[in-house]
Amino acid sequence: MTTPSRILVVDDTPANIQALVATLQAKGYQLSVATTGRQALEVVGRVRPDLILLDVMMPEMDGFETCRRLKASEASRDIPVIFLTARTETEDIVRGFELGAVDYVAKPFNAHELLARVHTHLTMNRLHRENERLLLSILPAAIATRLKSGDAGIADHFPEVSVLFADIVDFTVLSGGLSPKPLVSLLDDLFSQFDELARKHRVEKIKTIGDCYMAVCGVPEHRADHAAALADMALEMVGGLRQFNQTRGTALQVRIGLNTGPVVAGVIGRSKFIYDLWGDTVNTASRMESTGLPDRVQVTEAMQLALVAQFDLEARGEVEVKGKGRLRTWLLLGRKQN
Repeated sequence: MTTPSRILVVDDTPANIQALVATLQAKGYQLSVATTGRQALEVVGRVRPDLILLDVMMPEMDGFETCRRLKASEASRDIPVIFLTARTETEDIVRGFELGAVDYVAKPFNAHELLARVHTHLTMNRLHRENERLLLSILPAAIATRLKSGDAGIADHFPEVSVLFADIVDFTVLSGGLSPKPLVSLLDDLFSQFDELARKHRVEKIKTIGDCYMAVCGVPEHRADHAAALADMALEMVGGLRQFNQTRGTALQVRIGLNTGPVVAGVIGRSKFIYDLWGDTVNTASRMESTGLPDRVQVTEAMQLALVAQFDLEARGEVEVKGKGRLRTWLLLGRKQN
């Protein structure tokens, strides 16, 4: 069941408030009321409304200043504001739009017109939020912001990041014995668990390819602890899979590979965006996964050097890596005990 939209009415005249409340409540909207601009800012800080109906002529702080402060705050700048006022001079209307209002309704208002405008802007705002959610599901927030500001051809070099690849062991064999829906449901549940770990450790998920999961730390914003954060996530992925198996009655195993070094990251695609990574660091991280062991985290020498002060690691020896020859690798065991 959809929760009714909440509207904040800001007006210092009791008769106007009464009329607005009656009109809006009749359509099922939830309402908050403020009689001054300062009170409106306090209400928004406590209960975020979906839309604000704002009078202009109020004591102490007028509607224009209230709107300016709302739009200056990151927490409230996206809330649509409709000015509802007797001041209908062109310069006032222009000023309202310049301050960020989405509409301007004259007093005395027509109830049908007001409700139509409210409905329109609530719908537009809901669609905008959904588009934002979809964009942020495929792009890092900082990259989405750059794209929306018109930054085209995003491609950045990062001198020091850490990359993770994880793959379900023998998933091709397992998938042959499952029908499509249970198979997709299984992967969705597991990868959603990995996504939660990525959010917890502030790691950026890059993509999934079949049963392969790819993530990076230190992109698109630098982090000095990128290697340790990704190592913590990798260990929790292995531990989380054990609990997942107990809950689901499965016997899945995962190979995880980690590497650290420079990468190039950028956005490719026109109609379907993807934020991706390139470089030898990425390729070697992938090889650490493919040559790894079930339910173990295999890391390169560069990653071992980055982690050895905080983590226990076990030397595995040399591993034949496609395109790289024989490389020394280590198995990540866990955090050092104090």
